Amino acid sequence: MSQGPSPALELPPSHSLSGRAAALAAAFIAWRRGTPGRGPALRALNRARRQDIDGVGHKYHLEFVLEDIFEKDSTVNCTAEVLYHLGNKNAAPDVQFSIEGELKNTDEADSLFYNRIKSLKNELVAENIPDSYGNVPPEMEPIRALAWAASGYVIWRNSNENTKYQLAQIKHVKQVKRSDEYLEFDYMILLHENVSQEIIPWQMTVLWHPQHGIEVTQNSRQPKHV
Repeated sequence: MSQGPSPALELPPSHSLSGRAAALAAAFIAWRRGTPGRGPALRALNRARRQDIDGVGHKYHLEFVLEDIFEKDSTVNCTAEVLYHLGNKNAAPDVQFSIEGELKNTDEADSLFYNRIKSLKNELVAENIPDSYGNVPPEMEPIRALAWAASGYVIWRNSNENTKYQLAQIKHVKQVKRSDEYLEFDYMILLHENVSQEIIPWQMTVLWHPQHGIEVTQNSRQPKHV
């Protein structure tokens, strides 16, 4: 007979399990709330508790601070719950989150980016963002932020309790011409998996429109030699 959930046990914020759950929650928020003008990222984990739910999985209760990849001083407090399912390797973790206060408004920046890309005579093509020195050209910041958000979806779908992914670099990005109102980009990114120290190439097809947000229509892990 199932005994239901056990009491949640405190974990040090520095514990590896705490860090993995917080990184996943931040990636999920980046996907749900990121735009070309805003990139939520984990700044600090303040509190973590882990709960065993019999026959279901492990749930983490988290309190942390998010910053913005554009403005490190722009911070918000967040709470989140992450449930890793037992047994089913293909089930993405359940993530619920709440943000205290408001993320910065990016309507104007997003509109400027949208109109700039729409007005290009030739489709945008770029590679190695950031470069080997960590530099990102200002005109590529929205392209990076879009990849940051879209990679949050990939990270969420492919994470478990033993993984910790983060976007390392955009190896290549190409705009795909469309006849409708959406912008479409084909990305080849590198994900860094912190536990195994693997660098994993991953392909993503990303749609975006200022009124409709980000959609990852296709993604697939690629061979290492790409």
